[in-house]
Amino acid sequence: MKNRFLSILLLTALACAPGVGLAEKADRNKPMNIEADALRHDELKQTSVFTGRVVMTKGSIVLRGARLDVRQDADGYQYGVVTAEPGKRAFFRQKRDTPAGAPDEFIEGESEIIEYDGKADNVRFITRAEMRRYRESVVTDDVSGAVIVYNNLTDVFTVDGQKKSAASAPGDAPASGGRVRAVLSPAKEQPAGVAAPAPAASGPVLRPSNSLGGASK
Repeated sequence: MKNRFLSILLLTALACAPGVGLAEKADRNKPMNIEADALRHDELKQTSVFTGRVVMTKGSIVLRGARLDVRQDADGYQYGVVTAEPGKRAFFRQKRDTPAGAPDEFIEGESEIIEYDGKADNVRFITRAEMRRYRESVVTDDVSGAVIVYNNLTDVFTVDGQKKSAASAPGDAPASGGRVRAVLSPAKEQPAGVAAPAPAASGPVLRPSNSLGGASK
């Protein structure tokens, strides 16, 4: 296409999809809006490939990269794979659900490949992965590894360290870049004489899990 940018409304919202419960976050039911330099769409396979300075928004979700492959299954759920330019990382950002009156919180992530699963409502960061949690503009948590999987419905993330190469002998120390790294901020201390807020007024907490195979401990 000759247009420098393509801005389209891709596929339909899932507001009427069966099985959507109260635990579902609003973003998964929003339509995808994609802007790119070029588009190749296959109506029969329900797939689209966007290339060139791709920006995708879906509710509060923002995805950026060099290429975006999108497909829709028979039930109407949307899936996207974002690939970065060589040597760079793709970008993801999403606002988290917080109680009324609580500070806004956001999840940001970067990796060479980002996979978005609209049905499971999770994001997978692959290769040179990093994920950060912001409270307003302040970074409160920062994790990195080879693969990070974040589930938006449960606020659980798993981090996998880089696997050893096949040439590594048993008992060899892992490469310097192969370990999971995390910075997790403690809860704010309350001044003396000030009661802690009720749990319902505090924001959701990210919960790390070691269920992903190969995760460093």
